Amino acid sequence: MAVSEISRSRADAASAGVLMVAAILVCAAIGYAIGSLVGLAVPLGLVGLFCGLVAGLAIVHARFRRI
Repeated sequence: MAVSEISRSRADAASAGVLMVAAILVCAAIGYAIGSLVGLAVPLGLVGLFCGLVAGLAIVHARFRRI
């Protein structure tokens, strides 16, 4: 493996992790915000967290499918 291939794989792994964390945080925040409006902030925040996990996996799979 060349040095550029190693650094590229590290960059891909880092960007995949950032995509996962961002999707989880955004979905949890949306769930919490909607839950705050209806009086169920924590339960809907948790639902958003798990939806974010699924969405994050789907995004990472779609982005890095060819690797």
